[in-house]
Amino acid sequence: MSDISIPAGGGGAVSSGSPALDRILDGGYAFNRVHLLEGEPGSGKTTLGIQFLLAGVAEGDRCMYITLSESREELLQVAGTHGWDVSAIEIFELVPPELSLDPEREQSIVYSSDLELGETVRMVMAEVERVKPTRLVFDSLSEIRMLAQGGLRFRRQVLAMKHYFARRGCTVVFLDDLTQTIEDFSLHSLAHGVIRLEQTAQPYGAERRRLRVYKMRARGFRGGFHDFVIRPGGLDIFPRLSAAAHPDAGYRDRVASSGIAELDLLVGGGLDYGTSTLFMGPSGAGKTTMAMQYVFEGLKHGEKALFVSFDETERVFLRRGVGLNMDVQQATAEGRFVFEQVDPAEMSPGELAQLIRSHVESGTTMVVLDSLSGYQHAMPEERYMLLQMHELVTYLNQQGVLALLVLTQAGLIGAMQSPVDLTYLSDNVLLVRFFEAEGEIRRVMSVMKKRTGHHEKALRELMIDSEGLRVGPKLNGFSGVLTGVPQLVAAGKLMTNRDDAEA
Repeated sequence: MSDISIPAGGGGAVSSGSPALDRILDGGYAFNRVHLLEGEPGSGKTTLGIQFLLAGVAEGDRCMYITLSESREELLQVAGTHGWDVSAIEIFELVPPELSLDPEREQSIVYSSDLELGETVRMVMAEVERVKPTRLVFDSLSEIRMLAQGGLRFRRQVLAMKHYFARRGCTVVFLDDLTQTIEDFSLHSLAHGVIRLEQTAQPYGAERRRLRVYKMRARGFRGGFHDFVIRPGGLDIFPRLSAAAHPDAGYRDRVASSGIAELDLLVGGGLDYGTSTLFMGPSGAGKTTMAMQYVFEGLKHGEKALFVSFDETERVFLRRGVGLNMDVQQATAEGRFVFEQVDPAEMSPGELAQLIRSHVESGTTMVVLDSLSGYQHAMPEERYMLLQMHELVTYLNQQGVLALLVLTQAGLIGAMQSPVDLTYLSDNVLLVRFFEAEGEIRRVMSVMKKRTGHHEKALRELMIDSEGLRVGPKLNGFSGVLTGVPQLVAAGKLMTNRDDAEA
């Protein structure tokens, strides 16, 4: 074997080919170390492995892909679907003699498992000596495991390969497809870092993919599960949102007005930026319209807003805005208002959090989530939704963003039931209810909570007509309004619908 000079700084970071994964790994893979990338077939290991080598090509490294499980043509096809040029990567399709159909290489005797494994490893070493790569992907260890025909022999061979590559200044990624029936963690102890890719089928909608870093020695990686999708161009990874990982932008003494004097009086002067407000009530009560009222007024004063909708299309939303005298098309054309229609069956929570984060980092100051009932459907279990919402709301608060959250309650009149309790996460809670009076269905609103200041304890009637949102005076003279069937206890005045008056 020839002497190879290994660059100094063996603890340095080597890009994984994915900026998001580099952030998760606190810089990337460790230089001159062996890493294990494991996952079931179809989870994205090959794609991520090629991304790692392409990043090396861009940095001028010698890169090599050794494959026992896929043919060269299959690898080229994978690269082609992503639009990648892999001509600078040395691809070695390793076919052991006992598996070859070439008559010139056909064996006349049956080799023992020791000799089969030995020949395979020697072929790998010969190619590595020839190419002298600084980045290498070995696909896959499951083939070595089958040739070893035993756990002890397999572990010793992988350990020998690890030391062999380490002496050559080579950063290695081993792929393992987890085809063994019993999970074997012996490889985890040999590898410097371990990453597992997972994909799970949902009862309805697209499959969900996520990765988890099991270990990365001497590195403060970001733990937990991180969602990702495979798109043309490689793995699009969404690091788990952690509010603590983002610096606090500091307190901003700014208040968002609704543009309606009565509503501002009800909430104690307005909603503070850097807080979250929850609009609760039955379907059709006016929750989205109230949230949009704050956004529309903010757009008049140069704010930048993101509206994430799980429940309606952009066409219906824009048409409704025109009908309520809240036309946002000019702000949309100027890039100050963005409407994102989200299908919870297709988009994972991690991708949604990344979408919101990217807008906030580009200057968005108002974010609406309409409604959290749709967001809940993207969650596997309720307790996970609460944890993710906690991180998301905390992040928005730290960035000085006004977060407006809409939650639809079950029922129309009388007792209401929320699918999930988010009142403790919200700084402000506005409640909207239907009630019956004088033979008509009417709306009433109240502020149940405001952490950052005072608010009215009164009930005010809410009305929506062609001119937009209206909030009436304090609703006196009625008792039991929130039950849906109030009792008249004194003379009280109700609002008049302007559309009916004009008719």
